[in-house]
Amino acid sequence: MIRKEAVEIITNSIGENPIISANGFMSRDLFEVNDKESNFYMIGSMGLASSIGLGIALKNPKKQIFIFDGDGNILMNLGSLVTIGSLKPKNLVHVVFDNNNLEKIAKVVNYKIFVIQSKTKLLSVLKELKKLQGPIFLLVKISTSNERSKRVSWDPKTIRDRVMKSL
Repeated sequence: MIRKEAVEIITNSIGENPIISANGFMSRDLFEVNDKESNFYMIGSMGLASSIGLGIALKNPKKQIFIFDGDGNILMNLGSLVTIGSLKPKNLVHVVFDNNNLEKIAKVVNYKIFVIQSKTKLLSVLKELKKLQGPIFLLVKISTSNERSKRVSWDPKTIRDRVMKSL
């Protein structure tokens, strides 16, 4: 499955829950597949979606907060995994779209790990999320694709305002 397919499956399953999306093609895919007020599109700051997502999760404990991250973004801010793992926010779901072996790192820092290699498994795990306490680490294995999503058309101030209004 390619990243955009996984993004679509997840967004169709989680409803209006806020999504904090990593920069680059991750945000582009999310924007194209399911733009909504509660999406925060990281524009230009690689590795910080997890830190922003943690802050939002801690301030909004009654809402399940999703972070969409890529393998490169995780590597740019590995310390955020340690912080999230030590704080253990029960409402945080960190989805990493990756083709490497990051699950070992997440396990060491106290995440519950789910490695997902198919659309069927992704749907199955998403159904179980409400029964689990976080932090939860969904490692979604994806294939490469030549498909390119359009750029996020919202400016950073509008993104911030939309997310703050939705929370």
